[in-house]
Amino acid sequence: MRTLVIPTQTTHPEIVTFEPTGYVTAANVKDLQAHLAEAVKSPSYSMYLVDMGKVEFLDSAGLMTLVSSYRLAQSLGKRLNICSITPSVRIIFELTQLDRVLPIFEDRSAFEASLNEEAQMTA
Repeated sequence: MRTLVIPTQTTHPEIVTFEPTGYVTAANVKDLQAHLAEAVKSPSYSMYLVDMGKVEFLDSAGLMTLVSSYRLAQSLGKRLNICSITPSVRIIFELTQLDRVLPIFEDRSAFEASLNEEAQMTA
C-alpha cells in the first residue's frame, strides 16, 4: 500500500498537518520523509502535526522518519507533534519508549486544545 501525504492547514495558519495512510514502511517512506523535511525547512510554518489516524502499520523506517523530522524541527526552533495513533501503531511507540519523547496527542481536538491553553498562558 502506498503512503499518501496530504498537507492541510488547521485553524492556525502557522501549522501544517500531514495525514499519512496505510502502511508506512521502508518501501514507501521516502514520500513522507521528503514532504516533512520540505515543510519543516520552510520559513512559512513553525509547527507541524502528523495525524496517524489512518496509518495501519509503521516499521522502523517510518519511525525513524518521524524521529528525524522531530529532531530537524527542534534544531530549527520549530515543533513537530503527532496525534491519533491507532492501537497497533501505539504499541510500536510504547515498545521503543518514543511515546515518552515525542509530543503525542490523543486526537486533533486534544492538540488544538493544548494550543488554546498555551495561548491563554502566554496572554
